[in-house]
Amino acid sequence: MSDGLQVELFHPDSDREPGDTNIEKWGFDVHPQVFPISLVIIALFIAITLAFETISSALGWMTETEGAMTPMTASEAFGEVFTFVNGTFGWFYIIAVNVFILTILFFAFSKYGKIKIGGVEAEKEFSDFSWMAMLFSAGMGIGLMFFSVAEPMWHVQMVPPVFDAEAGTAGAGTAAIAQTFFHWGFHPWAVYGLVGLGLAFFSFNRGLPLTFRSIFWPLLGERIYGWPGHLIDLVTVFATLFGLATSLGLGVSQVNTGMSFVAGDLLGIASIPVGVVPQVLLIAGITAIATLSVAAGLDGGVKRLSTLNLYLMIALLGFMLVVGPTVYILGGLADGLSTYLGNFAALSFFTGTIGGSTAVVEGYTAGAWMGDWTIFYWGWWIAWSPFVGMFIARISKGRTVREFVLGVLILPAMFSFLWLAAFGGSALFVELQGAGGLASTVVEQGQAIAMFAMLAEFPLSVLTAIVATILVITFFVTSSDSGSLVIDHLTSGGKHDVPKTQRVFWAVTEGAVAAVLLLGGGLDALQTAAITTGLPFAVVLLLMCYTVYLGLSREYEILESEEFRDRIAVLTEEEDVSVITEGDEVVTGIGDSDSSPTDD
Repeated sequence: MSDGLQVELFHPDSDREPGDTNIEKWGFDVHPQVFPISLVIIALFIAITLAFETISSALGWMTETEGAMTPMTASEAFGEVFTFVNGTFGWFYIIAVNVFILTILFFAFSKYGKIKIGGVEAEKEFSDFSWMAMLFSAGMGIGLMFFSVAEPMWHVQMVPPVFDAEAGTAGAGTAAIAQTFFHWGFHPWAVYGLVGLGLAFFSFNRGLPLTFRSIFWPLLGERIYGWPGHLIDLVTVFATLFGLATSLGLGVSQVNTGMSFVAGDLLGIASIPVGVVPQVLLIAGITAIATLSVAAGLDGGVKRLSTLNLYLMIALLGFMLVVGPTVYILGGLADGLSTYLGNFAALSFFTGTIGGSTAVVEGYTAGAWMGDWTIFYWGWWIAWSPFVGMFIARISKGRTVREFVLGVLILPAMFSFLWLAAFGGSALFVELQGAGGLASTVVEQGQAIAMFAMLAEFPLSVLTAIVATILVITFFVTSSDSGSLVIDHLTSGGKHDVPKTQRVFWAVTEGAVAAVLLLGGGLDALQTAAITTGLPFAVVLLLMCYTVYLGLSREYEILESEEFRDRIAVLTEEEDVSVITEGDEVVTGIGDSDSSPTDD
């Protein structure tokens, strides 16, 4: 299909182009409203967080500490916000994420599944392997490294409220791995896939800017270029920035712990402190590396590092499958999947509200447990979805809706299950059938130590701990540079290519925000930022379900129209066009029938 026909039949009737009102100065190419407003609000957030105790003292915000009244700290304020959002809006997160997974499955398996992203002639920009490597590295890398051992070890001692099992038993182990599968399985990838599909469709099929405002064209029309569109992109910038800061903060915490564990506990050669200051310094150093990758661009930096990540993950996974308790791991994978799928509905819709008075352990209710785990995860995935979704959209041109959904929803989730079974299962083996003590170590010393404490129970622990630390660093870098590319799209009016200076600027800004959150309140601050920014964005995503449906419906209507058939008939005589009839549907390929919209 010629570009002229694509524009004539599929693109909206608008004279606007991505970034057509941008300001180009000092090596930047930025949107005149979204970019400066984002900077002002980010700067205010950093300033208020760093000076929070002074501000709270002046305003009389006091808390009681050891019998004395003291000014409220940023950490305490973040904790209050976290508790409020969890208690008031937890149910909303649960319902929203289930709507997302049902919606994306409908798109894949309905008649819209044959629509190709980019038009019927669109070709794939990246190979299947490179595509999978990039979307996986962007989506889950740091989180899986951090939680793959920590989460099962936590749950085996504090059994998830959905399950009826005694803490520390084999039943608790099965519940722990199934609950972890749930948090890292199909639901989060449904959120990412929905966002990626919407962005890819409206950008590549409609020629609109690669920003969130474009998804609302069916409802807003030309107003996406006005203040309604500006507000949508601003919400997206902050959701992306704080969701990414959460991942970077978790990652640098694990890097700090890994370096200390290897140097001190395993080699006994140095004492590397673990704390906020070393982690801020690590953020500075790793962000510097990330800026170099960002400057190299998508092909030169992100693609190569993403592929390196995948090779390292496969090597570490293969090592654990061979050296670890192989039979136990594979059996745990089967048991975990069986329990996860068998309790899928109960896990998906449980809120802990009615059962909120039932304590997971003494003084720790089901509602509090949900806030610390499932609600936090859903808020984090939603907050991070602009980043992951836009990045997936950027690399997914040429794939059908069905291929896109199945690739994003199933394959990364299956890899996650295997990874969680290998590392979480090995930890459960040590805890339940070996020397034990891992779960108590995680509870007492923090979740960042979990992976390294587990690796220390198996051969070549020094080497594997070093590889694990390197892997977290490379995931940190790919998350930072991928996030920089995404925020660039948002703050440059949806342009696909932006100056290197601008990409470097956002990489540094992301590192600064993560460092400030750590200084202001540590892990609690990171969790609060993610779940709070995810709340308004969940509303945006619910509206997006409808606008993507409208877009796909209109696309299908055009493809089935007489006008489209007539134009194809004319092109058949002028170009090397193959027209294949399947019942009442027209399946079109241009020059090569393999590029038809029915390719799955």
